[in-house]
Amino acid sequence: MAAPAVPHECAYGVTNIKHYIPFLLDIDDGNYDAWKELFLTHCQSFDVSGHLDGTLLSADDAWKKRDGLVKLWLYGTLSKDLFKSTFKAGGTSRKIWLRLENFFRNNKEARAIQLDHKLRTQELGDLSIHAYCQELKSIADLLANHDATVSERTLVTYLLNGFNGKYDNIINIIMHRQPFPTFEEARSMLILEEDRLGKGKKALSHKDESASSPKVLAASVSFNEHKPQ
Repeated sequence: MAAPAVPHECAYGVTNIKHYIPFLLDIDDGNYDAWKELFLTHCQSFDVSGHLDGTLLSADDAWKKRDGLVKLWLYGTLSKDLFKSTFKAGGTSRKIWLRLENFFRNNKEARAIQLDHKLRTQELGDLSIHAYCQELKSIADLLANHDATVSERTLVTYLLNGFNGKYDNIINIIMHRQPFPTFEEARSMLILEEDRLGKGKKALSHKDESASSPKVLAASVSFNEHKPQ
């Protein structure tokens, strides 16, 4: 009976790393912490995490082969732009791991400032309220990933600041509500107001069309009355 394969030998059966890590590490997505957790967990399950933390060191061919595999996994989970920004020929998987860590640590503060400005200046524009809220929530999540968590009250305030005049009534209600609503509560109130305004607009449009119908009919009758015999 053949001996069962050890985990690091099973690692060679991973032909597509994206089956295990379903997203790419990207400069702009703010997903480094999630990527790091998934990638490290994946390597631990195949007993090769020592290649990343430096506890598994050697110079024999078997080690080099496994280290090359981990390098392929790393490169296979990077976006095209990030690969270009961090690639250097040679080196071990640990050096790549540390290079990526330093890259995101050094850019974290600058990126957080950019995201904070974007969150403060976001406006509803032509978006639906659902899409607008989704955009704000995505930016807030990215800030949290950059160690710059936005409080619930602040997020609601930024949400309301981006609306135009036709929502003044509901915004005034939300601003003076006690206790102050959560982001989810404010979003629900705004969506209900959006639906109410939309139904009112449709009813007015239908009324205008009905009022114009007799005029069309009168014009038609008048035309027929003067039609030559």
